[in-house]
Amino acid sequence: MKAKLLSLFVVGALSVPAFAATPANTLIVVQGLDDIVSLDPAESNELSSIQTVPSLYQRIVQPNRDNPEINEPILVESWQANTEQKTIVFKIKPDAKFASGNAVRPEDIIFSYQRAITMNKSPAFILNVLGWKADNINSLLKKISDKELEVRWTADVSPDVVLNILSTPIASIVDEKLVSAHVKNNDFGNSWLKMNSAGSGAYKMRAYQPRQAIVLEANPLSPTGAPKMANIIIKNVPDPASRRLLIEKGDADIARELGTDQTAALAGKAGIKILDIPSAEQVYMAFNTASGNPALSNPAFWEASRYLIDYKGITEDLMRGQYFIHQSFLPVGLPGALKDNPFTFDPKKAKEILAKAGITNARFTLDVENKVPYITVAQSIQASFAQAGVQVDLLPAAGSQVYSRVRAKQHQAAIRFWIPDYFDAHSNASAFAYNDGQSNTVAWLNGWNIPELSQQTLTALNEADKTKRQSLYTEMQKELQRSSPYVFIDQGKNQIVMRDNVKGYAQGLNADMVYYDKVTK
Repeated sequence: MKAKLLSLFVVGALSVPAFAATPANTLIVVQGLDDIVSLDPAESNELSSIQTVPSLYQRIVQPNRDNPEINEPILVESWQANTEQKTIVFKIKPDAKFASGNAVRPEDIIFSYQRAITMNKSPAFILNVLGWKADNINSLLKKISDKELEVRWTADVSPDVVLNILSTPIASIVDEKLVSAHVKNNDFGNSWLKMNSAGSGAYKMRAYQPRQAIVLEANPLSPTGAPKMANIIIKNVPDPASRRLLIEKGDADIARELGTDQTAALAGKAGIKILDIPSAEQVYMAFNTASGNPALSNPAFWEASRYLIDYKGITEDLMRGQYFIHQSFLPVGLPGALKDNPFTFDPKKAKEILAKAGITNARFTLDVENKVPYITVAQSIQASFAQAGVQVDLLPAAGSQVYSRVRAKQHQAAIRFWIPDYFDAHSNASAFAYNDGQSNTVAWLNGWNIPELSQQTLTALNEADKTKRQSLYTEMQKELQRSSPYVFIDQGKNQIVMRDNVKGYAQGLNADMVYYDKVTK
């Protein structure tokens, strides 16, 4: 009977719009899933995939849920670092297993890191910080025994930073034996892992239909313990109004990404509760300096743009309570974040800057995800830039299409969001203020060549004194505020709407800190 009931729910999740009252052993989550490109942890770099991967995979260490500045062992039980030799020896938990039943071995960890570096997908730059590259990764990872391995790095970074980096989703450990059975054309199993799972997380993949639903089932073998719920169905419901209706009627247990109007309308409703959760998500506009549009490579245009954003109107009037103004590249909540907001909406000042630089009849296309809040921000920008005579042509599309265009450097400008990959200032600095000409950083994707800033980023990374290190990041944030092809607009506050019988859900500051394993109804 239970199997039949689950089967009916799987069918319902993969069709539109079949929903029924949610069963006691199944959690129904409604949100947008159009941004997902892949669920392979070595490739996942979109909000919805990063939220999902931690339920399927684990890392050797992960941030403590209550204090993310502390990494705690997950697949390993201990480690021994040698700063001078730049090595860490990890001892794997003796009973750690994947969902397949295969034991977690040094070979699995080595394979996971090798494939991530060799495939060099979008998030690979995170691991590149360690000096790991396709031509040296094999020599930097060594099996010592059946439950021990040595990890070596070449960059001048401390063991603490290494652990921070190895706590990120791209450092998730996959089951080499299972993945190897699905390798095609030397792809490291990437095609198969886009839609299947081979991890040790609290859940395993039962079914995934792109842009429709993700269906997860409990993994009783997870090293951190079996989850409370037997099944999770994450349903793609693109329309926020439809998500509101589903959660209000009780046809869904959790609803994400509701607009301010939908959330406000649900406040105080019987059977509904709204969680306000701090988020490290930042919304910004980036100009592709190599797009061929001359205005977008001109620092004067970047400066003028900072005065053509209606920050107050966006955060207070359009995004009521869901975002707040924040104009530097480190989010509030991370050590060293600069909280100064020096820019206000001032079209007159922007016109003066443009005139002085001889910029006339400026026009650019703006790629944006066709969903709240990004399309709302883009529409505001279109209207506010027009007040200075700058024409903005919006190119709204599904999230996956926007990701593809930006990663192919086909955009002129784009509204994007960023969330730190790990709880360290370097996560954002290495994205916005670092370009080595090959890593997939935000600076590289937007053609911003910055050798001096790149060196400053490495200097800050290598600084052992915490006070001096924070000071270096403060200087870098001020420099990017002064002149960079980015306009940082606001920072988010997650509002999660759920039925009041849902207990044990947890979510942290970063996108990957979404925890379903202790949820009950």
